Amino acid sequence: MKKIVSLLMIAAFAMVLSACGEKSQEDVIEALDKSLDGLTGYKANASMTLQTGKEPQTYEVEVWYQQPTFYRVALSNAESDQSQIILRNDEGVFVLTPALNKSFRFQSDWPENNSQVYLYESLVNDILMDPERTFTATDDHYVFQTNTNYTNKNLNQQEIMLDKKALTPTSVRIMDVDLETLVEVNFSDFELNTAFEEGDFDMDRNMTAAQLTGDVPVMSGDTDEVVEGAEGTESTEGAGGTESTEGAGGTESTEGAEGTESTEKDEGTEATEGAEETDRPEGADEEGAEEVSGSEEAERDSEAFTVFFPMYSPQGTAFAESRELNTDNGKRVILSYDGEQPFTLVQQESQVITASTPVHVSDGSPVELGFTVGAISREGDTTTVSWSYQGTDFFLASKHLSDEEMLSVARSVYGTEEK
Repeated sequence: MKKIVSLLMIAAFAMVLSACGEKSQEDVIEALDKSLDGLTGYKANASMTLQTGKEPQTYEVEVWYQQPTFYRVALSNAESDQSQIILRNDEGVFVLTPALNKSFRFQSDWPENNSQVYLYESLVNDILMDPERTFTATDDHYVFQTNTNYTNKNLNQQEIMLDKKALTPTSVRIMDVDLETLVEVNFSDFELNTAFEEGDFDMDRNMTAAQLTGDVPVMSGDTDEVVEGAEGTESTEGAGGTESTEGAGGTESTEGAEGTESTEKDEGTEATEGAEETDRPEGADEEGAEEVSGSEEAERDSEAFTVFFPMYSPQGTAFAESRELNTDNGKRVILSYDGEQPFTLVQQESQVITASTPVHVSDGSPVELGFTVGAISREGDTTTVSWSYQGTDFFLASKHLSDEEMLSVARSVYGTEEK
């Protein structure tokens, strides 16, 4: 009998010790807060799958962070041969597209505005700041479910799974209001408080390294040459000089876009003025752009240029017309949408530029569109979103759409027929 009582006491004592070893939610929250305070940097690798478009898209993601505000996020998609880098250093925030030798520079506080699914400090802050969070523990993980603050408002909630020992993320699932998974990130490795070398966050060094390691074709030639018609094309007057961007980030002249007139014909007006007009003003087709005739179009039937249409448009807005122009750099297609919230979508074959001086976007920030990283910017009362994908430059502009609606339209541009 004494032996049985002793065994029961030992078992009960073991259970107490086991319970004492399991951290409560408050213990984990306190540990995460301390980890964030002592964070000097990290390196992480992950696989990110997005279910927000026509088909699932999977990206390999490499993240570097150095305290206090240096970031490098490299995203690559092997299937679409898409590779981009989001960079933040003392000079600003950059979006690099190495295959096109193209870069945008923003004066932006990214990534502090919104939740970021692959950034450790963003995930921890989402946990710390959400009073409605839920907490569970498994054998190897602590699991939090929190509200989110993503630019895509369909991304309503997220489940963050942390390694019990290191308190680093192992996976993140972002869900809609019905708890259907739209984005999933699985971290393959995560190293806290790593050291970095000088130049690891330099724009030129990252562009060159990406082109060399990715075997990216870059045009040779005079770096002062002006390459027209590509998103982010610039005629630079020295580093940090004034750019004339045709179809770029939406701050300057948008040749042939949205029925606008050249700024040379109406100096001082916004390049995107009249963005919602469907009738093209007389004389707007300038600088080598001309309407495509039937015979000319037939001559280019062999050229592989696919026109994409948005699969989403705001209520009360519908497709109005499509126009095609010839430019020195190929065909340009302008899609006009009319109604309560009109907008215009311009697309043209991407051009590799010779000069790598970044296009400066004074009022804008990088945005993730699911299949690529783009740029949202404002000029007066006109908002623009521009991006490059699978060999095509896209430029979306409107005076009437909210930022959220603009991004919803941009994310839906994958159809090959008008919806």
